[in-house]
Parts: sequence; structure tokens; C-alpha cells
Amino acid sequence: MRTKTENKVTYYIYCINHFAERFKLSPKDSFNYLFQYGGMLFLEDFYDVEHLLSLNDTVEDLVAVCKNRGGYLQ
Repeated sequence: MRTKTENKVTYYIYCINHFAERFKLSPKDSFNYLFQYGGMLFLEDFYDVEHLLSLNDTVEDLVAVCKNRGGYLQ
């Protein structure tokens, strides 16, 4: 049985990769962007809600969070 931490890490990886695909970034660049503009902190803080949504909805939320913190991808 997987721990909650393992589930979170797996979810973060899915989100990073889905974000990367949407914006044609490498996974590394996607992570760096999300980290720089607060997306990773958002995923950590709101995991309990966000993991129940589709990845498309989560990416839309990440776009909004990052934009509010100076991000430029839309």
C-alpha cells in the first residue's frame, strides 16, 4: 500500500508533465516555472482538493496561480 507522501509525489509528477505538454516545455522547465511562480507550493497546499480534479482543471488552476505571481504562460 502506498503512503500519502508517495501518492503526492506521483501526483506532482503527473501535474508537472501535463503542464509541460500543454506549454511544450521540458519537464525540467515546467518544474522550474511552477516552482518560481508558486505553482508547486499551491499543489502542496491544496493537494487534498486538487487531486480530485482532472489534470486539465489542475493545469488551469496552476496557470491562474502562476499568473497572479508574475508568470507569463496562459
